[in-house]
Amino acid sequence: MIRSRGKELSTPFVKPPLLNYPVTLINHITLPPFSEKLVEAQVQHNNMIDVLFEPNPRLKNKALFTATALLNIENRRIKISIINAMNRQQTLSEGTKIERIPKGKACKELIPEGKGANKSNKLNFNDTLTTTLYRKQHQCRECYQHFNTGNELFKHLRNKCYPEDIRQQINKLTEHISDDKQREQILKILWKYGELFDIRRPSKIDIVLKNAIDTGTHRPIHIPPYRKSNKDQEILRKETDELLKNGIIEHSTSPWSSPVVLVKKKDGTTRFCVDYRRLNQITTKDAFPLPRIDDIYDQLTKATYFTKFDFKAGYFQVPLDKLDRPKTAFSTRDGHFQFKVLPQ
Repeated sequence: MIRSRGKELSTPFVKPPLLNYPVTLINHITLPPFSEKLVEAQVQHNNMIDVLFEPNPRLKNKALFTATALLNIENRRIKISIINAMNRQQTLSEGTKIERIPKGKACKELIPEGKGANKSNKLNFNDTLTTTLYRKQHQCRECYQHFNTGNELFKHLRNKCYPEDIRQQINKLTEHISDDKQREQILKILWKYGELFDIRRPSKIDIVLKNAIDTGTHRPIHIPPYRKSNKDQEILRKETDELLKNGIIEHSTSPWSSPVVLVKKKDGTTRFCVDYRRLNQITTKDAFPLPRIDDIYDQLTKATYFTKFDFKAGYFQVPLDKLDRPKTAFSTRDGHFQFKVLPQ
């Protein structure tokens, strides 16, 4: 509060955002009783030294312990020991948060001096948080580099980080526009939302389906895997590895199990499917009616412009509630898995 000439003036103090970078497991791990294991984890920063990490406090409730330590980050990865102090085996799934960079600590990236300099970035915990000019919403989703403004981020994505196929798609979509000014305006919008054109892996919506697979009090159904040739087993292994890598499935200990079916498509490739017919028989169906196509046409009579969206692996974009995931379980020669998203 400042008083001047009989008047009182107030200046609000804006609290800067707290930075909290979680450290997550890269792979599913199993810890034997009273054991210690060196595991690999990932963090959203690249090539830094002397970074302070502290344990995730939630792990202590499970008698799982990691150390507070200064570690080096290489290619967004670190290695850290984790201890299971229980007298029974414990498992942690891929993506589990085991460490974090402490909240409220000062954090600043040191940019290498000069063009082409090859120096490691550091986290300096002696500076105050107010010296940090970066904001999470201006962080590149590809390389995790920070920018002061959205325009700087979009320029970086356009010139460096967007894959070549996305650049070609965006340029092709606007090549018919003869007016350079209009074309540039549309390009700015398309580059801003360029991730929508990235079909390398499906994105995910922020809504989690609750009670999507309602089986009531029915006992778990377990159907053994169908017999497959060695060639199909190899295809199945590659498909499973790819689904694990993209976070579509996770390791499971579920009592439910449905068999996997490999369906040949017209182009000669194989579609990974799970035979959920038995599960569907005991699942309560939705009573909501599907819209009639003629009613939809009637609603479009006054429209002039139409837009069509084709979602990449649309079912995989819908997260599944943790209570429903065990019901989607399936088995292969390499293990037992369950879906983290809607199966297709």
